[in-house]
Formats: sequence, structure tokens, C-alpha cells
Amino acid sequence: MSESLSERAYRELRQRIVRLDFAPGDVLREDDLRAELGIGRTPIREALQRLGREHFVTVVPRQGMFVSGIDVSELSMLFETRTVLEPYAARLAAARGQAHHWDQMEAALQPTSDTSLESSDLLDIDRTCHEIMWAAAGNRFLLDTLDMLYAQSDRLWHLYLADVADMEEAVGEHRAILDALRAGDGDKAAQLVDHHVRSFDSDVRSAVTSALALPLE
Repeated sequence: MSESLSERAYRELRQRIVRLDFAPGDVLREDDLRAELGIGRTPIREALQRLGREHFVTVVPRQGMFVSGIDVSELSMLFETRTVLEPYAARLAAARGQAHHWDQMEAALQPTSDTSLESSDLLDIDRTCHEIMWAAAGNRFLLDTLDMLYAQSDRLWHLYLADVADMEEAVGEHRAILDALRAGDGDKAAQLVDHHVRSFDSDVRSAVTSALALPLE
């Protein structure tokens, strides 16, 4: 089934927000977005409304629409939600996943042997592995929620970790996760995924703490 214009607008706008092409606090004007994306007013508006529900966009009455800031005080809520849902998805995936899911994950991990990959490339591989696991879990409501939560985590990575993070270890963890999923070992897969998410959480917290401790210039 082809992607709707509303879905396309949502994906493209969310990616720009996550990758900081639209930074926190930037104004989003419908007319400018229509011109940039070549998409009509209604799909753009529907995409912005969806991004608002997911806390990527904030509407201020009589002022306009802005890219939402990242409230450091809400980091714990973001990651405590992921540490509940990601291991649960791993258990479902281990029980419901098919060989083609794990073949796809193995193929996604193949490029990691290339030492010239940038951290952003490795993050894309990390996301692909998560997406395959979510799809294998066979629960679209869970998939949609985890997709949104990962995007928020992705934005934190670009905001605080892009220049300093080493993603090789994080991506490498997916090989052990893949082995557990392929073996149908839900307990092991859940344990490994829990560690994976908590490690990312720890890295983000350390980076945020360091950033907030820097003196103002």
C-alpha cells in the first residue's frame, strides 16, 4: 500500500526535527513547509497535528507553531517507558518472529564490519534492528508507541551525543540480541534489550549532565 501524503509529510517533518534540521524553538509555518515538501495544506496540517500529539511540536495560541524543546526533567519518563516496552516487545518477537525477520536483522548488521562508518550510520543500523524486532512482535499499537519513543531518544542523541558517542558497542549488542531472538529465547532477548536501552539512557544522562554543567559563554 502506497504511503499517504499525510504520512509522508509526517515522516519527513519528524526526521527533520529528530536530526535537528528544525531545532527546538524553531517556528514552523505551514506555507513554508508546503513549498519545501511540495505537499498540500491538509496533509501538512494533519502531520503537524500528529507531531503535536507526540510532543515534537507545540502550538502557542496567537503566536504560532514551534518545534518542542526537550525537557530534561522528562528524560526519566521517556526511558522508564522504553525499559518496560522494549523488553516486552523482545519477548513477543522471540515468540512470534519468523526466519525472514532475523535474516533481515542479520543483513542490517552486515555493514558494521566497515570501520569507516560514521556514528550516524551506526545509529541508523541500530534503529533498523529495533524496527525489525518491533515488526516481529506483531502488535501495531506497540510498534507505533515504540517508534515515537525511539524518535525522541534519537533526537536526544543528536542533541547531546552526536559528536562524542561511540555507537559501535551499542550496535554490536544487537548481534547477541539477534541470537536470542532467532533461538526463540524470550527471557534472554528481553534481558539483553533491557541492558541495551539502559546503557543508552546512561550515556544520554551523562551527556546532559555534562552539558548543563558547562559555564555559560
